[in-house]
Formats: sequence, C-alpha cells, structure tokens
Amino acid sequence: MRSTLGLMMLLLPALASAFSVPRLMRAATNPLAMANAAAARRGRVSMMATVAPPGAASVKRLSSPQDELLKDIDVFIFDCDGVIWRGDSLIDKVPSVLEKLRAMGKRMFFVTNNSTKSRKGYKSKFSSLGLGVKDEEIFSSSFAAAAYLEQKNFKATGKKVYVIGEVGIGEELDLIGVPHIGGPADKGKTIELTPGYALEIDHDVGAVVVGFDRHFNYHKIQYAQLCINENGAEFIATNMDAVTHLTDAQEWAGAGSMVGCIKGCTGKEPTLVGKPSPLMIDYIVYKYEIPKAKICMVGDRLDTDILFGKDNGLKTVLTLSGVTSEEKLLGAANKIHPDYYVSSIADFFP
Repeated sequence: MRSTLGLMMLLLPALASAFSVPRLMRAATNPLAMANAAAARRGRVSMMATVAPPGAASVKRLSSPQDELLKDIDVFIFDCDGVIWRGDSLIDKVPSVLEKLRAMGKRMFFVTNNSTKSRKGYKSKFSSLGLGVKDEEIFSSSFAAAAYLEQKNFKATGKKVYVIGEVGIGEELDLIGVPHIGGPADKGKTIELTPGYALEIDHDVGAVVVGFDRHFNYHKIQYAQLCINENGAEFIATNMDAVTHLTDAQEWAGAGSMVGCIKGCTGKEPTLVGKPSPLMIDYIVYKYEIPKAKICMVGDRLDTDILFGKDNGLKTVLTLSGVTSEEKLLGAANKIHPDYYVSSIADFFP
C-alpha cells in the first residue's frame, strides 16, 4: 500500500523561507501539526468518493463561470503541466486569467507532480514565462520527496539516497543536507554482463527516490533493486503519472513508467509523495481558515488532480488542455467525474 505519511511536506514553503525545509511538528498550534493529526485520524485517502454510481449524470461543461464557480471559490489550486503550460509553452490566455483571479482577491497555489525541477527551478520557469508567482505558492514533487525524508529525520541515520531522476530531486536533498548519489551522474552508465560480474552498490543507501528520468537505464534499475532488496532501502516515488507533457506536440511516458519498473523487479509498493494527498488541503484549511467548499482543484488528469480534489471535498474542474480528452472524460469507462470541465482555464473569463 502506498504511504501518505510524507505528503504534508508539500505545505512547508508557506511556513518559512521558500527554499528551506523547516523542522516539522513543533507545537500543537502549528498548522502543519494540526493538519497531520487530522489526516492521521482520517486515515488513507479513500477512492470511493470518486466512483460515480451507475447512471450518474454527465459531467457539466462550465457555462456560467461567475455563477457556477468564481463567486463561491476563494482558493484555486492549479496543476502546472497541461493547465498552465505544455512543455515550455505557455497555454493561451493563462497570464490574463491569473491576473484577473488575483484582482478578484483569489488565493492561488501551483502544484506539479513533475520532479525534474526543484522549487527554485520552477520559480525560474514561471518567471521565464512572464508569470509573477510567489515562492510560497509553488509545490513540486521533488520538494515533497525531500520534505518527507526531513519529516522522518532521515539525515540523522547517516544514510544516503539513491536517486533515479533529474536535477530537481538532488537540489531539494541538498537543501536539507541529505547526501545522495545517482541521478544525472548515472546518465549513460552501462553494465557488462560477463560471467561472475556483480554490480557493487553503496551499502549506506537507506532510501531510493524514483522520479521522472529521461536517462533511465539498466544500470539504474539494477542499482535501485539491489538497494531495496539487499539494503532494505525505502522505495519512494515522486509520482505515478503514466504520461506527461514534455513538449507541446504529444504525450510522453511519465514517471509512472520508471516507478513501475522498480516495482516490477522488487515486488515492493513505493511510498508515494506526490498527488493525490489530503494533507495540503488540511494545511490550507487551518492556515487560511477557508472551508473546503471554498477551494477548487484545477487539473488535467482524472486519476491524480481530480481524484485529489474529489477525495478531499473540493470543487473540481478538469481542463482539456492537457492529457485528458473530452472523449475519455465522458466515456462510459471513466468513473472519476469532476464538477465541471473546460477547454482551458481561459474559459473562466469567456
């Protein structure tokens, strides 16, 4: 079973410097501690809330944004890939939509399961695209992985992390002082399968973090499985997204393909630190004293973004600007139904 223990750590940027991970669980009045306790009482995320009963009504296209959505929502949580941008291309009219929402006094958070960049890297991407996003509004799964390890006090074990992924995970681990190996350094490594050959591993590896990796190879697979199977290292996944938008031209295999490979050779389920998770929502509710009914999750994925929103009692909007087609959304096989769907968030202000 996937663990949700570390997912509260998505929330940390709003508590301290945007590029540091503070020590957790300080006082009972700390919103994070309260959120963690609430989530622990509630238990694991239920999938039942997202399964529509037989004969459920068709999903509604957003037709009257002011009356159906904007007048009742105070906080918007946006996925990034497929909602704000595709690859390195900004989706049409996004800047004006965000500007109008801010002018209306709406709070916004930007959450991505993409682990290739750190929060600092994503801040730079937002800036390069001309979007004035605050540091504390950004949450990435690379940060979530590091924050989960911080919450566990992993540094005190003296162990290392083996990384399958790109620079984002390593940059976040550096910020909390956790040593790591692998990652981009293992790009292009090969294995010679000669008689008697055995791959040597570092026996101080206590965790394996797997995220999206454009240079995934057999060396990394074997190294990870040995660390998990022989060292007993914890297996941590930044996300399980099947596909992702690396360019604006097509869908590309996502981190779920890398995670699935390590699952296959270890027989282990990972601790999942990306979406979906209830703990970020609990934090927003405690920190800003905003009822869940006033929060809307906007995303392009049914099985992460909309699942995340539905299971946490939020209003949900699916945008067709990413990986989900209208045919898939409205098809009989789909059991995850958002409250509304739009072509893109430009439909918020037609």
